[in-house]
Formats: sequence, structure tokens, C-alpha cells
Amino acid sequence: MLKFQRTISEEIPLQGIGLHTGYPVHLNLVPAPVNTGIIFRRTDLKNFEIEARREHVARVSYATTLMKKGVMISTVEHLLSSLYGLGVDNLFIDLDSMEVPIMDGSGRRFMEEIDKVGIIEQDELREYILIQEPIEIRQDDKVAGVYPDSTPKATYIIDFAHNAIGRQDIQIGLTPESYREEIGLARTFGFISDVEYLKRCGLIRGGSTENAVVLDESGVVNDHLRFPDEFVRHKLLDLLGDISLVGYPIIGHLYAEKAGHAIHTALADKIARLKNRYRVCTILDREPALTESAS
Repeated sequence: MLKFQRTISEEIPLQGIGLHTGYPVHLNLVPAPVNTGIIFRRTDLKNFEIEARREHVARVSYATTLMKKGVMISTVEHLLSSLYGLGVDNLFIDLDSMEVPIMDGSGRRFMEEIDKVGIIEQDELREYILIQEPIEIRQDDKVAGVYPDSTPKATYIIDFAHNAIGRQDIQIGLTPESYREEIGLARTFGFISDVEYLKRCGLIRGGSTENAVVLDESGVVNDHLRFPDEFVRHKLLDLLGDISLVGYPIIGHLYAEKAGHAIHTALADKIARLKNRYRVCTILDREPALTESAS
């Protein structure tokens, strides 16, 4: 596990389109000082700031949207997942539109650009949430929870009535290396049968096979999958982006079954509220013991 807080070594300019709005977006990832956390800044609105925290979650229909004082930023989950997975603690995210660009529907472009400039350690210990008692959200057959464990790990299970998906599951230890290789490359997915309805709702205006895995009745429309179980891997990618809104990395076992953004973010909210079921701590290099933070 990472001992010190981290940020990127230099600014990263990016551009793309919003999956749901279809609008062009210019995005800059900017190094930030210790204890900043992750903060979005709307450069088209005088750098209005929205902290990437669960109290700003406004909408979770087909994407996670943050809102503060009426200002929105949508589809934040893939970028936040990449930052959480790679262990970036402090960052300003500057963008000139209301939606984070979708790129290729995964975290690949974000990871590639971050790896090009590099991640640097900062002169402050990293704080973790150490789970001591289970915390769960259950809605019918949908579950999301986090359970005590000595290291960060995650399990995700999906079950879709589609011949190209069916039941898939993944269990994995969470490290920057495992995120790069096993999670961050998995693309979002959608069904052609839902396209007209979503467009009537003002969604997926920027969607295509260039930024999503698309399925019709017979199977996958795209040329290929990046993993045989790319679908469940992307759901885990989404979970990590949503759970990052707690504000600290988690030492524990994240678990989700047949879940989605609504339950993911509800779990983040419940974790933040049930402070008696975990403690916030730092971890010392090469020592198994956890040292409680003074804060």
C-alpha cells in the first residue's frame, strides 16, 4: 500500500466529447498540494469548484453527476476511477463543459497520459479508511458492501439476460498495477435496444462503438472485446470511481452484485456516515501495523 500522498508531476491537457451531451470538452489535469483531494473546476464558469465528494452527488442515472449550487459535472466515474486506481490523491480537474469527456469508454487514455508525466510522492502521509465492521446497501437482489480485510480488494458479480454477457464475476486485489492491467482498460457498454429511449431522454448523444461496447440481439457489435469478461471489469471500474467519493482510499473488501451507480454512491454515503465502523489511519512503510491518524 502507498505510504505518501501523491499527485501528477505536471499538467496534462486532454480533449474529447461528452458521452451524453455530445459536446466537445477541453480538460486539464493539474497537480495540487497535499490535502487538496480531487477538485473539479469549471473554467467556463470562473473556475467554480466542485469537490469530488459524496455530498455533491446529484444524479446517478446512467452516469454519476456532481452538483454544487446548481453547477453540474456529469460522467465523472471513469476519470475518478483512474485516479483512485492509480493512487492519485490530490488533483485539480479543469474542464470547460458540464461533462467529463468519454474518451474510449474506459480509463485507458487517462492512465496513459498520467503514466507519461508520472506520479510523484508528496511530503504528507496518506490516510486510509480501515474498515472494522461491515457496511452494506441492499435493494432487492442488488448488493453493495465493504467488509474488514487486511488489504484493499474487490469482488463484483453481474448477471445479464444476454448471450454475450450472462453471469460474470471478478475478485482482485487492488493495487495500481492490477488496476492498470485488469480494470482500467475495460470499456462501458450498452444495448442497441435502449438507444432510442436514451436519446429521447437526452442521453448518449456522443455514444458510438468508438467509446462503448455495443450489443445487439445476437451479440457484440464491436470487432472485439479487450477481455472475455470486459463487462464485469467495467462495472468494477465504475464502482471504484463512485466509491472514491468517500474521500479516502479504503482498506477492506469491496463487494457488489447486480449493482450500479445508485447503489455504489449510496454505499459511499453510508460509509461516510457510519464513522463508528472504521477508523482513518496512515500506514508505515515496511511495517504491518497501522498507526491511527491524529486528525
